[in-house]
Amino acid sequence: MSEIATQISGELDLSGKVAVVMGGGRDIGRASALALAQAGAAVTINYHQSSSGAESAVSEIREQGGEAIAVRGDVTQPDDVDAVIENTVVAHGPQIDILVHVTGGLVARKTLSEMDIDFWESVMALNTTSFVRAIKAVLPHMGGGGSIIGLASQAGRDGGGPGAVAYAASKGAVMTLTRGAAKELGPDIRVNSICPGMIDTDFHNTFTKDAVREHVANATPLKREGTSEDVANLVRFLASDKAAFITGANLDINGGMLFS
Repeated sequence: MSEIATQISGELDLSGKVAVVMGGGRDIGRASALALAQAGAAVTINYHQSSSGAESAVSEIREQGGEAIAVRGDVTQPDDVDAVIENTVVAHGPQIDILVHVTGGLVARKTLSEMDIDFWESVMALNTTSFVRAIKAVLPHMGGGGSIIGLASQAGRDGGGPGAVAYAASKGAVMTLTRGAAKELGPDIRVNSICPGMIDTDFHNTFTKDAVREHVANATPLKREGTSEDVANLVRFLASDKAAFITGANLDINGGMLFS
């Protein structure tokens, strides 16, 4: 490794830190867990249904000499959130330095006239309230220098695509929560969120037509979709001390599709 590469790696060193990744079993969450572990953090990977992705990530981290556990839990449920944190403390010690909340989803494409209030509330619970639950659960264990990172969305800025109004509103709420929490929790804890655009994940495999994905990718200055690793690299930076003067920010990562 060159001297410059060694310096860059050291600047993003997370050795001795403990990270919890909510929704870490696949795509952006899994890539983030691996990126944090590669930087030296001990990682708890929470998952709900993606057990194979979470367990394989734990194996990969341990094979490389890192520390990791996987904990199943539905983060819309208070007891499950508490269990994730309790297992982290038992496995990695009493202090948690990094929380990455990736859990969320579109659930289904429904217009305002098509959805009922139960659907609206379920999307808000999944994308926004679960972030609040995670923050509240981790705060008693997070001291000075802590970093909380949420996953918002480009949809939180532009309202989303067809049938995504509930999703977009929930992600807009995440963005505002990020700003408010940064004010409340500073100077000891930084709070930021990431606003991905078109990223190659199961989200778009499920909800976005191939022709739309191709059009959006070609419309960006970089002429491609993003990858989970692209987002994970930003997560790792925000978790590190090199982002020490960044808080309350909602950072775009969309290949230039939207400039905010």
